[in-house]
Amino acid sequence: MLGLSPVTFLARLIVLLVGMPLHEWAHAWSAHELGDDTPRWEGRLSLNPMAHLDILGTILILLTGFGWAKPVPVNPYRMRTSPRAGMALSAFAGPASNLVLAMLCALPFRLGWVSLADIGLTRLNLATLLFLVADVSLNLALFNLLPFFPLDGEKVLVGVLPPRWGDALLSFRPYSPYVLLGLLFLLPYLGLDLVGWLIGLVKTPLQMLLFWL
Repeated sequence: MLGLSPVTFLARLIVLLVGMPLHEWAHAWSAHELGDDTPRWEGRLSLNPMAHLDILGTILILLTGFGWAKPVPVNPYRMRTSPRAGMALSAFAGPASNLVLAMLCALPFRLGWVSLADIGLTRLNLATLLFLVADVSLNLALFNLLPFFPLDGEKVLVGVLPPRWGDALLSFRPYSPYVLLGLLFLLPYLGLDLVGWLIGLVKTPLQMLLFWL
């Protein structure tokens, strides 16, 4: 399919059916645990992919490795914490779930059940599949932690910054999606993939930590 190797397509499919629903469920579960029943009322406290997947986001992640699911509606004012802290915790839960999935994929390597020597980007074997699922999961986690609305990282940052700085970031929210679109599409078109560079800067040491160190 469009030059994709079978193992790459299968890894993306696994992330689509497992990693992305897990991400959205983590948002819903954390909000529910903090006292907000909105995700449960909306049917999002579920690991069923059909409750979370977006048609266009599904197509894109299969074809390009980049995509999205439907955002989980939460009401931070129903949470037992302060609204900003509750929103930050719920927002962070999504990327954290992708990091956990990457760690689970690395575990068989750590236990000696599979070998790093068997990894090859065109090889349809367990080692390559686990490595690629971990790779896509790390990409999703780190991308979502970028500090631009509507990504999770912006909500996390608003929750942990001093209130005045958080207010300044919130005032930037109407323009944030346009900056994100420029970073994702305009700069790469001009030959500068800043987002890919930033994600790679963090992902490489994480992969080293998970698989080699």
